[in-house]
Amino acid sequence: MDVVVVPLRSDEDVVRLRQAARTCLVSQGFSLVDQTKLVTAASELARNTVKYGGGGEAHLINLQNGGRKGVSLVFIDHGPGIADIEQAMTDGYTSGGGMGLGLGGAKRLSDEFEITSEPGKGTTVRITKWKPY
Repeated sequence: MDVVVVPLRSDEDVVRLRQAARTCLVSQGFSLVDQTKLVTAASELARNTVKYGGGGEAHLINLQNGGRKGVSLVFIDHGPGIADIEQAMTDGYTSGGGMGLGLGGAKRLSDEFEITSEPGKGTTVRITKWKPY
């Protein structure tokens, strides 16, 4: 299992993460549509990590499950956390003046989505995209 860690502290880091995610997806043979979906989700989550989490890091992980290939991205911050995850997942909800599509949109663009958060301790979000057989 290959893991690449990308620090997330600035908008430039978000661009670097997008590039690293695309490179990872291309190397796994993902279609352009699936590349675009996961890179879009990664971009939203990376921006959240920088803007709301005070920075953190993303882990890009190449997955192999039998003959199936996939990519997971794990976003980790040690910021204020999310008090109400259910509310934060609701389309239209925003705590910072954005469009409010970040978490819910990232979930829809991914095959798997997990979020854990504890107020005062930070948030971890994992998204996974599997390459169709």
